[in-house]
Amino acid sequence: MKLTPYLHFKGNCREAFGYYADTFHAKIAFSVTFGESPFGTQTPPEMKNWIMHQRLEFGDNVLLGSDAPPERYRPPQGFSVTVLIEDAAEAERIFRRLADNGSVDMPFAQTFFAHRFGMCTDRFGQHWMINVEKPPQ
Repeated sequence: MKLTPYLHFKGNCREAFGYYADTFHAKIAFSVTFGESPFGTQTPPEMKNWIMHQRLEFGDNVLLGSDAPPERYRPPQGFSVTVLIEDAAEAERIFRRLADNGSVDMPFAQTFFAHRFGMCTDRFGQHWMINVEKPPQ
């Protein structure tokens, strides 16, 4: 079994996943727009280029996402995507990149439970926690 985050966006999934691909040195392995889908002829013109489903792959990780139709979109709340990274310098690079033009909810720093840890909300409204874990005691 594997858990995989599925992120919903308000019409900017393509931009967000391009940013995440660059941030995580990942590749977009699959992408289909609403217009390309079997429902393409029923899709409103302003949504034809919106992402119906997208898959980002990096290492053993997968991140999925799509643009939500306007009447179904809800801003993310109550969860964060957590990234566990062993290399503190790489973790800090990723944290800074995700926080760029977003907001820092907790600065990236050493804590009692992690070598480094930080929380941010990216420019697309997604919540992230970047963690350089300490070994369990």
